[in-house]
Amino acid sequence: MVQWNISVCSTNKLFGSAVTPFSSYHSFSLFPKIPNLTLSPFIRLQISPLSLTSLRSTACYLPQMASNDAQDPRLARISSAIRVIPNFPKPGIMFQDITTLLLDTKAFKDTIDLFVERYRDQNISVVAGVEARGFIFGPPIALAIGAKFVPMRKPNKLPGEVISEEYSLEYGTDKIEMHVGAVQPGERALVIDDLIATGGTLCAAVKLLERVGVHVAECACVIELPELKGRERLGDKPLFVLVNGA
Repeated sequence: MVQWNISVCSTNKLFGSAVTPFSSYHSFSLFPKIPNLTLSPFIRLQISPLSLTSLRSTACYLPQMASNDAQDPRLARISSAIRVIPNFPKPGIMFQDITTLLLDTKAFKDTIDLFVERYRDQNISVVAGVEARGFIFGPPIALAIGAKFVPMRKPNKLPGEVISEEYSLEYGTDKIEMHVGAVQPGERALVIDDLIATGGTLCAAVKLLERVGVHVAECACVIELPELKGRERLGDKPLFVLVNGA
């Protein structure tokens, strides 16, 4: 039997993030066409030699469906379109690659449609997209529901006057910014990103909007990494996701 040890990064952006150790282990077998994909930090993958013959030369795992309506065939299509790359961009990180989702026009449309169906009748006037991949999903959703799109960017990326919110990382701090005057008190907002892990960036986005009097109706992500407990960090703020990440 071949055993792999894979650890998962501890931040909500899987670019160059540190790894948080966990003491618990979870074991499972991966058989052809029957993926068991609930991964958690320091997972031990037990793969039989027969199973290895069905894997591609680059290991790839598929996320699980997480939406309330798991019977919707669109969710399966979205799950299968997301590629997960182990040890990228550095060892220990399971990178959730949505570029393969964007290449699949049907799965990409399904993703946007599911969000639009949920938010079309919720009187959302602002869709706030978190840099960087929130910029991919936010604009088409905003257009479809008749809302404006507000980019929430990293420091020193927006010209003109900005307002910022600082948040903690494992080592240090970061900020998220938006333009002064982009939103008005009393507006209803949806905050969207591609993925939630620890939830730090989403929390900062919510706080920034609420500081200027905006009501954040909900946060939405394509992918959630449940083991990193980002949902708990959001507190009572609703979170809607389509799939659970590998």
